[in-house]
Amino acid sequence: MITQLTNRSLLNLSGGDAQSFLQGQFSNNIDALEGGAVQLNAYCQHQGKIIALIWVMKKADEFYLSFASDLVEIVTKRLTMFKMMSDVTITDVSNEVIQLGVIDEEFDGAFKLNDQQSVALVDKHEFDLSDESNWEKACIENGMAEVYLNTSEQFVPQLLNLDINEVGVSFTKGCYPGQEVVARLHYLGKSKRRMRVFTCDADVNIGDELVVAGSKSAKASGIVVRCVKLDSKSLCLATVEVAHEDGKITLNNAEGALLTRIQND
Repeated sequence: MITQLTNRSLLNLSGGDAQSFLQGQFSNNIDALEGGAVQLNAYCQHQGKIIALIWVMKKADEFYLSFASDLVEIVTKRLTMFKMMSDVTITDVSNEVIQLGVIDEEFDGAFKLNDQQSVALVDKHEFDLSDESNWEKACIENGMAEVYLNTSEQFVPQLLNLDINEVGVSFTKGCYPGQEVVARLHYLGKSKRRMRVFTCDADVNIGDELVVAGSKSAKASGIVVRCVKLDSKSLCLATVEVAHEDGKITLNNAEGALLTRIQND
């Protein structure tokens, strides 16, 4: 099953300092990235909040950065600001390179995202494409978070489970923006909030708030991270207080639509 990823921008980074530059900007260990794999990275601001989630892919000595399209201006501006005099060239190739999401198929030259999904970068496609909702469903079922403009700077990596097995954060790689805050949270102990999979009989929108009955939190108890409509139901990823993850959870207010957690963790 192959889908064109129309809602993702793609930057190409080249130059002699590209690898060391990204190593100092992103949360994961760029030096350990191998060809043929997608490495998940958080691009954080100084308080440890995620500006964008970046899929990093490497071809020879060049890097490709894939992320939500509505963040392209912010990400490009920030990367350009920090590269200063480094030998790094940043090029937006979103209109030249087509990003394909591949599910349960082999695709020559694709980058492996997880055991079910991979990403292919091509200059054209000559085959039938499946509906993009199939890709969204697979991402949600595989716990692949996304950060969009309206949720940028709302999550630390732990809220999106990026610290689990260091899938998106390396705690030994050294400094990057927000590293001290992220590391401090890690060594303080378990996160009180985590990202979980939910179903709902109503429409769900990214950024919707989760309200948990019985929670003493002064704020909403969680936020919808990613969602897709499947026939009459919605499937979503959302952050939630772990202590109340199986309690009564509604959207936006106490009388809102009911969420039911899918226990796949």
